[in-house]
Amino acid sequence: MRQFIVLGHDAPTTADFSLDNLSGAGRLDVLCRCVGAAVFLSHGIRDDVRIHLVVSDEYTLRFDSNTLRRLYPDERTIAARIRDALDQRADAIGHLPAEVSPGMELYRLGFEATLDDVASDGTVVHLHAEGTPLPEASPPDDPVFVLSDHNDFTDREAELLAAQAEQRLRVGPETLHADQTITVAHNWLDTAGYTEY
Repeated sequence: MRQFIVLGHDAPTTADFSLDNLSGAGRLDVLCRCVGAAVFLSHGIRDDVRIHLVVSDEYTLRFDSNTLRRLYPDERTIAARIRDALDQRADAIGHLPAEVSPGMELYRLGFEATLDDVASDGTVVHLHAEGTPLPEASPPDDPVFVLSDHNDFTDREAELLAAQAEQRLRVGPETLHADQTITVAHNWLDTAGYTEY
């Protein structure tokens, strides 16, 4: 399985935001694009992908492509589903999620707990502009890619990643948006490290 953990540092923790101004809602537009890049193909949904959105280090929204239903690849629809999830945040108790809809759950977990939980499922890969270039690395089994939104990792987040990550990789010579980075990571895996097309 491929997994992505995306930190949304300024993302809202309540459902009180407008679908007409997602960039003004803590750059929720970035997180919605990350969900789309992680789970959607041109005419379908990828198999065996999970994306975990860590919202302001308070909640984690998990999307599982194998069981997702009624999710469409536009930012507004994804944001509406996130808003629905945050509206049910009282039902998320510790490691017990609020089950928002098929394939989507909300946990009352911050980054550290989410990273600890997901790290046991595969190889943690820190995606960063100063990492080893993808062509110089081999794709790991069951990767767990960790990346940030439009903000840099905090010192504490960087420490947690340094303790868990087995690799620190960069997707190219230019700094890309988080959703673009996810697309490049998928392509790297889809092509077995750019060797099979």
